[in-house]
Amino acid sequence: MASANSDDRRLRATAVKLLIAGGFGVGKTTMVGSVSEVPPLRTEEMLTSASEGIDDLSGVEAKSTTTVALDFGRITISPDLILYLFGTPGQDRFWFMWDELAQGALGAVVLADTRRLESCFPAVDFFERRGLPFVVGVNCFDNAYRYGTEEVRAALDVGPNVPVLLCDARDRESTKQVLVTLIQHVMASANMVPAAY
Repeated sequence: MASANSDDRRLRATAVKLLIAGGFGVGKTTMVGSVSEVPPLRTEEMLTSASEGIDDLSGVEAKSTTTVALDFGRITISPDLILYLFGTPGQDRFWFMWDELAQGALGAVVLADTRRLESCFPAVDFFERRGLPFVVGVNCFDNAYRYGTEEVRAALDVGPNVPVLLCDARDRESTKQVLVTLIQHVMASANMVPAAY
């Protein structure tokens, strides 16, 4: 009987679609995997010599795989709220997927790498043009310079209304905080509640 009750609650829960976007190698697949309560769906393929001269591996020379379609994960925030996470491919040759993935999304995380901040410009532009609320998660790589959030805000030229926070895409609690901040921002953008970030 307990499982029937939990199934009933899950049927009544609000499901929200969110995107995790950013440049190649910023940690989108890692972020989705760190927080998903189900085994994440990944569409990663090996990088081959055929992509030489097409894919820019600057700053991520050791990377051996790439997402070619999407990453997918799910996390239950509360009995009333389930998040479906869709990670976008980072390489520009796969950006045609972004329009499809953005259908029905309520908000997005733009994941940034301070070693290559310019790699997240296309994601910022994409969401600004569509009026889709987003937050910037600065993924703190071990060997990266630690910029402050206001330095990143200025470098990306995002307004004061866009939350910018430091995170570790490998860490479940850190990723959860980014997602909670995004949900608060989405709700504030829809004038549902006052901003709490």
